[in-house]
Amino acid sequence: MSIDMTAFLNNVKRAATEAVAAGNPMSFLFGKVTDVSPLTIQVDQKLTLLEAQLILTNAVRDYTVNMTVDHETEAASGGSGDAAFASHKHNYKGTKSYTVHLGLKPGEQVLLLRADGGQKFIVLDRVEALA
Repeated sequence: MSIDMTAFLNNVKRAATEAVAAGNPMSFLFGKVTDVSPLTIQVDQKLTLLEAQLILTNAVRDYTVNMTVDHETEAASGGSGDAAFASHKHNYKGTKSYTVHLGLKPGEQVLLLRADGGQKFIVLDRVEALA
C-alpha cells in the first residue's frame, strides 16, 4: 500500500495554518484507549475524547485492501496420509481482498494530533513508553 505523503503533508500544513489563525495551534498529545465501542480515549483526568471527536488513520483501524497475486503454491508434504492432502501445486492468480486488523484495543497508548481548534483529534499511531 502506498501512502500519499504529499497530500498528507499538505493537509497537516493546512490544518496548522487554520489552527494558528484560530489562535489554537496544533499540538501532539498522548492518550489511552479506554473503550472501543464506542471508541473513547482518555488524555488526562479532565479530557476524555469521544468517537465523534476522533479521526483515525489506517495505522489504528481495521481496513480492507485489494491485492493482486500471481504465483504458484509450494508443494507440501502429504501430512495426514489422506489422499485429499497429498502434495500438489497449483496457480494462484487474481485480485483478492484482504482485511488488515489494526483496530485499537483497550489499554493501548496512542499519539494524537489536536486539530480544528481542539474540536477534532487525529489518532496517528500506537506508542509504547520506554522503560
